[in-house]
Amino acid sequence: MLTLANVYKSITGRKVPSAISPVTDAVIDSRLAIPGALFVAAPGEHADGHDFVVDAFERGASIALVQREMPPELKVVDLREPVSGRKLAGLKMPVCLRVENTVEILQQIAKDWRDALSVRVIGITGSVGKSTTKELTASVLETRFRTLKNPGNLNNEIGLPLSLLRLTEAHERAVLEMGFYLPGEIALLCRIARPHVGVITNVSEVHMERAGSMEAIVAGKTELVENLPASPDGVAILNYDEPLVRQMAQKTSARVMYYGLSSEADLWADEIEGLGLEGVRFVMHYEGEVVHVRVPLLGRHSVHTALRATAVGLVEGLGWQDIMEGLQDSRMQLRLVAVQGPSGSLILDDTYNAAPPSVIAALNLLAELEGRRVAVLGDMLELGEYEEKGHRMVGARAAQVADEIIAVGERARWIAEEAVQAGMHIENVFALQDSQEAIIHLKDQVGKGDVVLVKGSRGMRMDRIVAALEEAL
Repeated sequence: MLTLANVYKSITGRKVPSAISPVTDAVIDSRLAIPGALFVAAPGEHADGHDFVVDAFERGASIALVQREMPPELKVVDLREPVSGRKLAGLKMPVCLRVENTVEILQQIAKDWRDALSVRVIGITGSVGKSTTKELTASVLETRFRTLKNPGNLNNEIGLPLSLLRLTEAHERAVLEMGFYLPGEIALLCRIARPHVGVITNVSEVHMERAGSMEAIVAGKTELVENLPASPDGVAILNYDEPLVRQMAQKTSARVMYYGLSSEADLWADEIEGLGLEGVRFVMHYEGEVVHVRVPLLGRHSVHTALRATAVGLVEGLGWQDIMEGLQDSRMQLRLVAVQGPSGSLILDDTYNAAPPSVIAALNLLAELEGRRVAVLGDMLELGEYEEKGHRMVGARAAQVADEIIAVGERARWIAEEAVQAGMHIENVFALQDSQEAIIHLKDQVGKGDVVLVKGSRGMRMDRIVAALEEAL
């Protein structure tokens, strides 16, 4: 159990044996504070956590990490200077602990706490599919081990430490998604979490705008396998089907396990059959064993997700029965969900985010379904110099799949243009400015038997389209 003693030692380097009060949680959002929580006042782009310390205390937080002057009515102990263990042990809560940098101290506390535990850590990164892989991998491991996973998308330099502080001595495995924007970020997360197993999903031009180049993106993702322990304790699970991922084997001292659709991989799949909204069926091969699988995941691309989770299960010593049970877990969180639309239509809500590979995967699922297929596709953001090429690639595939395309946003006009150039009749392609225009168009056009895919970057608020269509029932 994480206690105040752990927090004090991470900040000051000194033991305070009598400070045994448990730290119930660690949060940066004061609204999530519970009695006994540690509130980290982190400066942000849109809000500064220091403005919400009082709110956190009112909700029961015991300690707030701060890095600036606080109002006089708040008790503040300045830990930038030496403080006696007796004074720390006698502190009455709630109290503000002033440090040089709250985020760095949060990271240090999380690192020290992780180092104190014997848990095995599985790190997952990649351009697309990290979250679904995390969820399914945790589902597989939970059949045998007490497993922690980072909730939601708490996968960055703040979210991952917050997740680690939820570990207890009872946990045996931790499955941690690791986000990336710039080189060096995953290396930092690895120093904090010390993963034993690293899973790479794929590499694409997502976040090109921030990273600057494909070389930078590859280098950033490679940091996970570079920071794994040597074989046999460390294992790098790599996508054999992607050359940029496959070559990462040269950058790690860990044992390499390949997965993919090629028989050259260690764990591979064939005989893939998409079952639409009923999931996907395929055959897995591993060390001479042949396993027939059906999973409730949507789209043929989900085979790779199942392979990743299976690979982790095999590495961690699970048998096929446990792995298959985990793959069937109905609690699996899928971002693409099917909801009823107006006049008997079906809406595929995949509005969480968008990048060319994930949009094409969603279009491939649309192709498996019967009915008039409508693709509502919004701008894909943060693609940098790959922006036009990525949208046109999606437009070409959409032309092969959809009966009607509705492109939403300035960048999505490239989708519309490319679809027409690929042979789609221009009267079936609509380039609209925003989600409101799309809502007006769809309410008049969607009918019985239609299947409508809605997908775009979060900044495009494509979720408003789904909500409006559900309200029109």
